[in-house]
Amino acid sequence: MTTTSAAPPHKRPGLRAGSIGLVAAVLLLAACSSNAGTDESPASSGTAGTAGTASAAGNPASAATATSGTADAATRAAIEQALDAAMAKYQLKAVIVRVTKGDQNVYTAARGESMTGVPATPAMHFRSGAFGFMYIGQIFAKLVDAKKVSLDDKLSNWFPNYPRADQITIKNLLNMTSGYADYVYQPAMLASSDRDPFRQWTDDELIALGLNGPEQFAPGTNWGYSHTNYVILAKVLEKVTGEPMVDVMSQYVLEPMNLTQTGSNGGTPAIPEPALHAFTSERAEYLKVPAGTPFYEEATYWNPSWTTAKGAVITTDITDMSTSMQIVGSGSQVSPEMYAAQTGPNLVGFGTKDPTGTCSSCRPNTAEMSYGLGVWRLGDWLAQNASFAGLASTSGYLPAEKLTVSVAMTYLPAAFQDAAAYGTSSWSTFAAVAGAVAPGQAPKKAS
Repeated sequence: MTTTSAAPPHKRPGLRAGSIGLVAAVLLLAACSSNAGTDESPASSGTAGTAGTASAAGNPASAATATSGTADAATRAAIEQALDAAMAKYQLKAVIVRVTKGDQNVYTAARGESMTGVPATPAMHFRSGAFGFMYIGQIFAKLVDAKKVSLDDKLSNWFPNYPRADQITIKNLLNMTSGYADYVYQPAMLASSDRDPFRQWTDDELIALGLNGPEQFAPGTNWGYSHTNYVILAKVLEKVTGEPMVDVMSQYVLEPMNLTQTGSNGGTPAIPEPALHAFTSERAEYLKVPAGTPFYEEATYWNPSWTTAKGAVITTDITDMSTSMQIVGSGSQVSPEMYAAQTGPNLVGFGTKDPTGTCSSCRPNTAEMSYGLGVWRLGDWLAQNASFAGLASTSGYLPAEKLTVSVAMTYLPAAFQDAAAYGTSSWSTFAAVAGAVAPGQAPKKAS
């Protein structure tokens, strides 16, 4: 897997790095990478072929479509220059971008093709990966404000039989300090992800994989990205509210944020039309495709049930993604105390790499990149990302400027030949657009 962001990105286990979050991907790139790929996958079939071998810059479909916004000529030119460079450098098949300042649309557009002859548009829907983590963090913030739960409550209040449940708090799960193994990297998941990308996983299966994996570290003693934490948190939410996760998500996130284009699609791999189609070469190694033989398959409808809890596996569009990032980033729907808990630099200086290799995702939190409660802090920016089966996205909010920048992208075949560039492409494109609209204030890549 490959990861691409300051946060552990959501990527398919077959990629060996993708199930962590774009922001984390930048950090984990050196530690986790094998075949290029992504982590949310709904899919259709793949076809070997040479389609897409031409560079994006030479593709007439790379011209912007449905462009809107109030950006002046200089700002528009700077954004489009950044997009031109990203499409060429990262071999993008399509990219959708949205920039807002407060509630004002500064620039929204799409470039490239969803499928051959079908231009990408800003209205297209795509999977949103680890944004589900951000939404779970937002739900807990609201429940803490309502005094229905405390960040210091022990997991044993609801699941006393889970390992170390009497030592692990809600906060440990939210901020990735529980020590639970990430089910994404357990042998059973790694073995099945490439073999059957259409498999439907249950929450209990995912949790069992994580809990049966090796302890990463004692609770509260280190930091390590783990999808297991957030599937458990969804189960806790169902216990606290007495409602299924899909209803909890609707009540606390989708409705109050007015996310009309976001939903879980009945827990299926479906994506509402218009859908942004994704293609990937990540299974070439597993399928033993001979070196030099073109291989590029559609992955749009690969099953994303392994990426997080049912009800939090969702699709969205660029407008809803930006709206939710702005709301979480501004703290407009939670108390100042919970906003600080969610987004503050609370873990800066905490965490260390694991010299034994048991915890490949363990790392220090720094001023350039640290984790909150389901959201990444990149210097002054707050961000989240996704990477799954040939599709990646990043959205970030700069509180001081009330500025939101969001990008979503798919890839040409050549993109998968450079795992490092592929892994950082979404974050880097986001940072380039951020620098175009806020000169001198773009987030810096974590070292």
